[in-house]
Amino acid sequence: MASALAQPTRPLALMALTALLVAAWPAVAQTPAEPGTPPPSPPPPAASAPEGTPPGDSPPADAGLADAAIDLTQRQARSSMEWLARGVDGWFGDIPFSKGGRVTDGELGWSVFKRTDQSPSQAFRFKARFHLPNVEASRYIFIGNDDKREVLTDRPDTFSRQQQLLRGEARDNSFFAGVGTAVRETIDLRVGFRGGLKPYAQARYRQGWAFGNAERVEFRETLFYSLSDRLGSTTALSLEHTQTPTLAFRWLNVATATQRSKDFAWSSSLGAYQSFGEERLLTGEAVWNGVVGDSVTVADYGLQAKWRQPLHRNVLIGELLVGHFWPKPSPDAPRGRAWAIGFDMRLKF
Repeated sequence: MASALAQPTRPLALMALTALLVAAWPAVAQTPAEPGTPPPSPPPPAASAPEGTPPGDSPPADAGLADAAIDLTQRQARSSMEWLARGVDGWFGDIPFSKGGRVTDGELGWSVFKRTDQSPSQAFRFKARFHLPNVEASRYIFIGNDDKREVLTDRPDTFSRQQQLLRGEARDNSFFAGVGTAVRETIDLRVGFRGGLKPYAQARYRQGWAFGNAERVEFRETLFYSLSDRLGSTTALSLEHTQTPTLAFRWLNVATATQRSKDFAWSSSLGAYQSFGEERLLTGEAVWNGVVGDSVTVADYGLQAKWRQPLHRNVLIGELLVGHFWPKPSPDAPRGRAWAIGFDMRLKF
């Protein structure tokens, strides 16, 4: 993560990066820089590049045009974020950015999905975390573009809109930015803006307990405040069991409530995760959700399968999702049936 934007931008990469950012920018928010609990990964993930270097290896000499474009876009995305990080860091002091400055968790994403009971939907998103030498070591800057509701509530990725193949509008996404600080290993505080200059604040707590080599429990609590919702909270509890080095099972439950709504929106997922190494993962999940006190106890439930694999080394990751759901929008409506399919692609930088 070393170089600033020092050389002229190559047209192909700049066009690709600009297309992603321009499509994402007008809709201003979604998940935080470190959104949600990742699915259990029983096998160790593929080795990543050492901190301070972009993920992936240098492209082979015989790389095709598509591979070269991906590599170029990835390098330009990273150098653009480092250029921005250097500028932001300069606001806080005169320590050179090279003295510990870096960009981590950089990601450009695009997803498209369709349920037979809804019209097609697509979303562009990005995120990055800046570690700045002129800011105290325990603090960091985060920026991104994602679903503005999910940015605030901090629900696990498993229940994000694209992971449950639910339709969203472009206006649901917006740019967000802020500063965070780690008080302890288990506590994280954040203040930021989303959807323009709409402030919000979060206090996040995460604690995990291992029972032997096979069982693990993780608890997450996020308290948040915004002008529209006032005070709210998201509680998540995950129970994981590792059957073999490559097979795991997880039961994940989450509930969100705010002073405005007063009702608890809840979601639950029971899944199996089979790894095939090198970031290849097959997932089968049963998911259901609803609102406590609503006239329909379970508003939607279904089954879905996901296949994730690298599309270009460990830099470009693709995920295919297929599901079948049984929604019930109101007490008088019969429970419907809907097939769904989606594709998600993420470029790490």
